[in-house]
Amino acid sequence: MPEVFRKNGWRFFFYSNEGNEPIHIHCKNSEKICKYFIDKENKKIFLAFEKNLNKSDFNEVEKLINENIDLIIKKWNEFFK
Repeated sequence: MPEVFRKNGWRFFFYSNEGNEPIHIHCKNSEKICKYFIDKENKKIFLAFEKNLNKSDFNEVEKLINENIDLIIKKWNEFFK
């Protein structure tokens, strides 16, 4: 499971068998988990699913994804060449 980065207790990663899916990132912090799809052309994110996140968690995760969106896309493309 390639890890892209960690920040503020959150781990951002994707699974090595998901190369057939659109670019996305999984986020996990203890029992809080979510997955966001990434539109690489427009650099927009879309929630795919979540479990146990509150509004503050969403704000933090979305901010961190947006701050690191280029890194996420780069790591995805490098891994799934």
